[in-house]
Amino acid sequence: MVQILTVDDDPIIQMVLRRTLEEQGYEVISAQNGEEGLVLAQQFQPALILCDWQMNGIDGLEVCRQIKSNPALSSTFFILLTARTAIADRIVGLDAGADEFLPKPIEVNELKARVRAGLRLYRSNQELQKLAADLQLQTQRLEAEFAEAADYVRSRLPTTMSGKVAIESRFLPSQQLGGDCFDYFWLDPDYLAFYLLDVSGHGLKSALTSVSIQNLLQSQSLPETNFYQPQAVLTALNDTFQMGDHSDQYFTIWYGVYNAMTQQLTYASAGHPPAILIHEADVQLLKTAGVPIGFFDNVQYASDRFTIPANSTLYVFSDGIYELRQQADWKLEDFVNLIQTAHQQGSDRLGEILQQIQQLNNLEPFEDDCSLLQLRFANPDA
Repeated sequence: MVQILTVDDDPIIQMVLRRTLEEQGYEVISAQNGEEGLVLAQQFQPALILCDWQMNGIDGLEVCRQIKSNPALSSTFFILLTARTAIADRIVGLDAGADEFLPKPIEVNELKARVRAGLRLYRSNQELQKLAADLQLQTQRLEAEFAEAADYVRSRLPTTMSGKVAIESRFLPSQQLGGDCFDYFWLDPDYLAFYLLDVSGHGLKSALTSVSIQNLLQSQSLPETNFYQPQAVLTALNDTFQMGDHSDQYFTIWYGVYNAMTQQLTYASAGHPPAILIHEADVQLLKTAGVPIGFFDNVQYASDRFTIPANSTLYVFSDGIYELRQQADWKLEDFVNLIQTAHQQGSDRLGEILQQIQQLNNLEPFEDDCSLLQLRFANPDA
């Protein structure tokens, strides 16, 4: 049963309110003054309050203010009973938080109508609050699922590698979770394969697509594909992942194979940012022409080859590392300059490089996944 609280120090008006409202099927709680009204409101948390404006002690305006400032009661529909008709008085009442006014002397039919209207608004407000609470709960669950997905993607990424080639990596998922993925592994004792890819879009679909691609590359399951030849890998991926067959998703990728005996790097890219190779003061951008994987069918990708000088460092990354929300004019060239400066100053550790980038972004989360590989090629004769 709907509970209504009446607050009035006039016993005649209290009797009229109680009899009229109980006849309508409401449960009526009565308070003789403002102090008692506040106590009963806190105790019963009624759907609607009818309160006289002019009372000894705490008047109706102060009752209204305290009711509306209480989070547990703020949605209660509040009707001020008053003989005041001036617009200025109504403005004062509205500013105090009143939802409606009922003029004195009370006309019974108007009382019934205003109560019905107030309860309709109260129920609508309750439904909105429930929907908001449900939405908040769903948002929390979704955020938890994204966090679990990010942890799963992170768990599949390779750990630090040492030896002929020392590799470190960083993966910073965006708030929405994207489609970044990378890996590196020895095809045999002399040939190291490594890649970094970025699936279009955000969310679980992009993340799961990147994981499925990673599975194919890890298991070398692309049919009739020579994984020592980057152009063959990209061509096979394009044949397998046409965007028309995968919910219009496409991806960019940089794939390389390093021969530790000859120090030759063979690489190919498909719409991906160039890798940055730094040797002393020299900077090379390694990239081949090629559209992203999935754009068009029957694409033949080409590879290129570069001899890696001893004691060189190579960076492979996704575009999220230089597309910053807080630095709209910060581009790839700026990232290249940052990397080069870091090497000149001896501060080229991944943690320090990422710290500089995060500071440029005012320490805010990245809009897109941010992935970065750092490969250090030692002197084979050392």
